[in-house]
Amino acid sequence: QVQLVESGGGLVQAGASLRLSCAASGRTFSNYVMGWFRQAPGKEREFVAAISWNGFSIYYANSVKGRFTISRDNAKNTGSLQMNSLKPEDTAVYYCAADRGVRVSTTPTTYDYWGQGTRVTVSS
Repeated sequence: QVQLVESGGGLVQAGASLRLSCAASGRTFSNYVMGWFRQAPGKEREFVAAISWNGFSIYYANSVKGRFTISRDNAKNTGSLQMNSLKPEDTAVYYCAADRGVRVSTTPTTYDYWGQGTRVTVSS
């Protein structure tokens, strides 16, 4: 079991930045792919970014590429999502997730463990 706790969400204006954090506990975090997903009201959960266990493979959704940066610190069992130039369409609940698989996946159903989410609201 891996327990994940997100933090760092909030209400910001368009163009601002936020940094989301994901604290992991339980099994060795470095064994897992880490992903960030988001879900806006009335919409399905969508992929945002993911990073392999060693940080060598990183993927971003086209909608956030160039604005968001995913990273992880296995020594501290933490991950983060730096979000710059935020837009109103980035408004959603953001979830951290961990996947026991080897390959980095952009599919939510692949992920085995999820945090409770942190809300990000971007006003125009």
